[in-house]
Amino acid sequence: MPRWTGPALVALLLGAGPVAQACGACGCTLNSDWASQGYAAQAGFRFDLRYDYFNQDQLRSGTRTVDRSALSYPNGQEIQQQTLNRNLTLTLDYAPSADWGLTLLVPTYDRTHATIAAGDTDPSFSGARGLGDVRVLGRYQGFSEDRSFGVQFGLKLPTGGTKQNFNGGAEAGQYLDAGLQLGTGSTDLLLGCYAFGNLAPDWGGFGQVLFQKVLAERNGYRPGDGLNASLGLRYTGFAGITPHLQLNLRAEERETGLLADTPDSGATLVYLSPGLTFNVSRSFQIYAFVQLPLAQRVNGFQLEPRSSLSLGLHWSF
Repeated sequence: MPRWTGPALVALLLGAGPVAQACGACGCTLNSDWASQGYAAQAGFRFDLRYDYFNQDQLRSGTRTVDRSALSYPNGQEIQQQTLNRNLTLTLDYAPSADWGLTLLVPTYDRTHATIAAGDTDPSFSGARGLGDVRVLGRYQGFSEDRSFGVQFGLKLPTGGTKQNFNGGAEAGQYLDAGLQLGTGSTDLLLGCYAFGNLAPDWGGFGQVLFQKVLAERNGYRPGDGLNASLGLRYTGFAGITPHLQLNLRAEERETGLLADTPDSGATLVYLSPGLTFNVSRSFQIYAFVQLPLAQRVNGFQLEPRSSLSLGLHWSF
């Protein structure tokens, strides 16, 4: 690992403002680059396969939990019941040199959702399984000899489906909320930066900020612009196993447009993520993390998970 780049990390953290991608079924904010082996400063191919499981069953408003049993039906607004997510993300990375790299992230979703629509007394159900929105990210880290600071730039492409309907219950056949579709239908600009290195013997750290800005939208729906930020610490003094601890921030602007649920969108979420990496060999790692919410502030009524589980495999060539 290269030596720590203090000024670069300070600049990185100062860039973390309170905005991010709005999403009715927002995913895990864990940083897989650092979870597997740390950011790469050499040429070659890398392959990562990650499974995320999170059950959004806690109804929240503002900074508090809402007791659904105290609500009456029919209600004047939608009261969501549960969103269960089983996501799989394939990441392919190629670095032709130590300075440049290209990453392709391909997510697939398996999601079930239950809600009671405004004016209804019975729940409605949906289930979706398929490709999400693909991301393509380039990076450059040739600013210093140790390459411990880099910038990221790329696009989120509208590859996920946007035509799903409720398939059961009171709203069967009706259009599912745009924020719960497999894709947003938008093309988004991705810009970010990161820094990593040694803090002390056997201790490493990293920081990353990634900003997402909608460039083009369709179907009368515009997801909110957004930002994810992460800080990480790991201990490398054990043979074969590496403990990790990450602090992950996700902040969301409200979604807008004719199909948007503007009052019940937008949030600021902070997670603590302890985990372990098992070093099977120099080129193959297995990692496991749990994400636990530290702070949650949401607009309107939204579902959030009590915890999230991530399991991954990483190969480098």
